[in-house]
Formats: sequence, structure tokens, C-alpha cells
Amino acid sequence: MKTRLTLLFSLLIAITACTNPEFKKQISAQKDVIPTDTITKTPKDTAITIAAVGDMMLGSSYPDSTSLPPDSALNSFKPALENLRKADIAFGNLEGVLLDTGAPVGYKLRFKHKGYLFRMPVKYGDVFKDAGFNILSVGNNHSNDFDLAGRKSTVKVLDSLGIHTAGFKSHPSKTFAIDGVKYGFCAFSPNGQTVSLLGIAAAKQLISNLKANNDIVIVSFHGGGEGTDYEHVPDSAEIFKGENRGNLRLFSHAAIDAGADVILGHGPHVARAMELYKKRLIAYSLGNFVTYKGVSVSGVCGLAPLLKFRINKKGEFLSGQIVSYRQEHDKGLHADPLNRAALRIKALTEADFTRPGLSISSSGQITPSAIN
Repeated sequence: MKTRLTLLFSLLIAITACTNPEFKKQISAQKDVIPTDTITKTPKDTAITIAAVGDMMLGSSYPDSTSLPPDSALNSFKPALENLRKADIAFGNLEGVLLDTGAPVGYKLRFKHKGYLFRMPVKYGDVFKDAGFNILSVGNNHSNDFDLAGRKSTVKVLDSLGIHTAGFKSHPSKTFAIDGVKYGFCAFSPNGQTVSLLGIAAAKQLISNLKANNDIVIVSFHGGGEGTDYEHVPDSAEIFKGENRGNLRLFSHAAIDAGADVILGHGPHVARAMELYKKRLIAYSLGNFVTYKGVSVSGVCGLAPLLKFRINKKGEFLSGQIVSYRQEHDKGLHADPLNRAALRIKALTEADFTRPGLSISSSGQITPSAIN
């Protein structure tokens, strides 16, 4: 059986190979990290498994190649492949665009020497695909760094790989089916050319329409202040450098009231608390996951949680696990035996919510509270 599965997998790789044979050969070699016959799916009549991470930026080719990783990002997700590939849904936030050439949008030219403009080579799309991601948010403050050309290229690349994306005004949502389950996915941020996080009435309408035609609705948002001073979730709008970054409690509750089943937050570059609301999971920020240069990974910014959880076909949270990783620019992503990401999210949840509706153990296990 193992031989047959291996041959079948190799055939599929050959069929889907595209423009860069050498890069594809290297991608295929990464498959050996996890034998294909060890990957099993949870039966859909019992649960849906989701793996979610925060911001991902695999290096930038702008203004030159010095901010690209030396291994062409091939090993970016290696320590987490098993957790990502085994999930029915694997989610992350694509912080930047997939584009080979092009100038930044005019108003961002002042940043051209600061490394804050994120243009990942088109071939890096294969790295996300190989890691197991099947939905990516493009609703964030770097998705318009290279104007229309960047947005169009990003969507084209992800569509060609079968990775479902949402968040641009031109692409506010996506619907798809996996193993007989119909999903609706939408993403929000307070930034230009993205679906607004601030227009809650319009967001509710979009979510309601998705729920009317799908079993499970997954909502992503990019919001909140940035950095170590913004680990906590206030019960008010967050203003960061003069910009309204949203009232994330209000938004998340309104989204669930409208039909959302899962809320996955990112943007602050630090992890934040979690909450169950009406038996639906809200992760207020999953922090950074893989960010090569351009994004600080010092201190708590280097905590890289991977959230694994199970929901039933009604969208109700069943159980979960926070898997703790760390990242350093010279070492990349690696497992954290001290479990710091899980412990930090546990502490923040207990500090920010009197009744979060869930409990997080010191090992990162998440269970619903008796009252939620």
C-alpha cells in the first residue's frame, strides 16, 4: 500500500509541475519529510480539523535579493509540515504579495530603503502549497504594497495552485467544498483595497450571505495595534499611529451573530487571547509564524503559535491544541520545548476575559468551559 501511495503522489506532482523544473524538484524532495501513508483525515461525520497560523512573509525581493532567504524559502515550514498537512483546512495570512517585478505603490515609496515593502517571488506560492495551506487571507496592510499589479499577480498565482483566497475588494470571499463540506471564507482589514473591518453592517451582510449557502463560514481579520504594547484585547476601538484598527471584540461577536463559525485574527505581530462566543472559536491574534526579515521576531514577537482545533459540522468548537514554535531570523522556525506560545496565550486569555468560554492547559490543550 505504501508503495502504491508513493507512486500515486509522485504522479500527481509530475502532472502539476509548472514553469520552474528545478524549483519543483526541490519542492518535491520536501514531501519526504512526512511519509504519505501516515497522513489521515478525520471522518467528516465526526469533526472538521483546522490548522491556523498568523502572519507569513517569506522574504522580499524588493529592493533587491538581500532580503530573500538563502534556501529560496524551501524549508520555511519544515518543522510544522505534519500539523499543517494533516488538517482539512490549513489557514494563514499572506503578509505581502507574490510578484516577480514591479515598483511599489506611490504613497509607499518613502519606505523603499526600510525593508517594509513585501514582494515575494511568484515561485514561493509553491512553498505555501507544499506546506498544505488551502486558504490564505490577503486582507492586510501589505497586500497593496505593489498596487494593482501585486494584487492581480497574487490572486492569479494562488488560484493556479488551488489555494482559496479572500480579502481584496475585488475578491471579498470564496466558496469551495472539501469532502462534501461546503465552506465560505472571507477576510477583512482596515486597509486600502481590502474588505473593510470597520464597516460592521456590510461585513455582517457578507457573512450572512455566505452562511445561507455553506455549511461552515471561516472569517479572518487583520486588526489591532502592532507590537509588544498591544498584546491585550481592549473592549474598544484600537487606534494605532492615528489609524482606526477596529473594535475587534465587537467585530468578532457581530460576525458570529451573522453566521460565522470560526474567527481567525492576525495583525498585531504578537499572540493574543482566545474566546468562545456562542460555541464558536475566536483567536484574536495568532501573531507571527514565518517572517523572514522585515518583521521583528525578538521577545514575544518571536513566539509562533500553531492552532489546531476541531469543530463539528454545525461549526461548534469541540477541542483544540496550541502547538508552540519560535522563530529567529538566523534559525528560522523551530519547535519550542518550553511551550512559550501556549503559555502566553493562556495567560492573556485569563487576563483579558472573565469568562472566555474555554480553558487552556499549561500544555496548550483547549477545552470548552462548562459555561460559555
